[in-house]
Amino acid sequence: MKLTKYIIIALILGLGTGIGFNLFAPEAFVYVDNYFFSPLGTLFINSIMMLVVPLVLFSIILGTAGVSDPKKLGRIGGKTVGFYLTTTAIALIIGLSLAYIIQPGAGGGFETQTADYEAEEAPPIMDTILNIIPDNPIQAMADGEMLQIIAFAVLIGFALSRLGDKTSGVLKLVEQGNDIMMFLVRIVMYLAPFGAFALIASAIGELGMSALQAMLLYMAAVIGALLIHTVVTYGSVLKFIAKRNPIQFVRTFIPAMAVAFSASSSSAALPISMRVAQEDLKISKPVSSFVQPLGSTINMDGTAIMQAVATVFIAQVYAVNLSFGDLLTVILTATLASIGTAGVPGVGMIMLAMVLTSVGLPVEGIALVLGVDRILDMLRTAVNITGDATCAAMVSEMEENREESEAEASEAS
Repeated sequence: MKLTKYIIIALILGLGTGIGFNLFAPEAFVYVDNYFFSPLGTLFINSIMMLVVPLVLFSIILGTAGVSDPKKLGRIGGKTVGFYLTTTAIALIIGLSLAYIIQPGAGGGFETQTADYEAEEAPPIMDTILNIIPDNPIQAMADGEMLQIIAFAVLIGFALSRLGDKTSGVLKLVEQGNDIMMFLVRIVMYLAPFGAFALIASAIGELGMSALQAMLLYMAAVIGALLIHTVVTYGSVLKFIAKRNPIQFVRTFIPAMAVAFSASSSSAALPISMRVAQEDLKISKPVSSFVQPLGSTINMDGTAIMQAVATVFIAQVYAVNLSFGDLLTVILTATLASIGTAGVPGVGMIMLAMVLTSVGLPVEGIALVLGVDRILDMLRTAVNITGDATCAAMVSEMEENREESEAEASEAS
């Protein structure tokens, strides 16, 4: 709790520092950002990213090896993917609904003549599926290709569970490697307040109050939808399925959310979110080791909300009426794209470009929302990893209940 308090204080101080520099010393900010904020933030991000690949590899191998029954592994995988797709669709519906209530682009006054944005092309979904199996796993780890690393780790874990005592030495080595990574995560966590301060000060100082004021309604719609999704959707799952107190869950998970907020990266927050889930929230290690790394790659609830609100915003700015069929197309396209574009750099904007194209809206409208996307990216990343942890808690509870029922049935027979 002390560390949580320090991280929150650091975020508040970083927010105030960034606003202060932007309002009173914008020229000095450039110098301070180049030689203090950005280097400090980069060192913090690098120290976390250094641990991501080995931690994902070790944890998923252990998680898969711990689930020795292939049927159980398939059941956990099915529940996980089903949860992510369902909550993404719910997030899109919430985002679209709130955008139509708030009407962020209806006021006019937005400069569309000079708006320009060149969208990157997303890879075909079939290519993404085929590339899940790496032709060179070492290269996949060097490139940080998370889906390929996860697939490779699952295969190794399955082999270890099947071979049993023959490979007990390898399994022990993986367990020790995982322990080393978790120890390093605890060390890195002590740097979190300094990294959070530097990252938020840099983001706010560069963004500026004028950009925030111009896009206030758009930001309000996105933030409101993120809050509703977290409280209602995740809160309901935690309360009624995972059998946990949602408030206590979020309070315990705050350190991971704060790191995700400051780093704007689900992968960067993964080591901390897994440590908090396993050690503080007491979520099953095999389940957490499988569900959370997969979620950091394909769970896009926060991004889906941004896409829904941005689509309505851009439609209103360009005075285009979206039909009910168009809205269904937005939901379907964004839900499928959340997996189809997994692991692609700049995935949020690539997915948004796909959604806009699917309903005939100009891709150039993305330029209107780019100015404030950094701060919203921080918020939606925190929501994304909360969804990963919620899914892990749900699956863990469901598997424990199933095992208890099977044990009782076995005793009765």
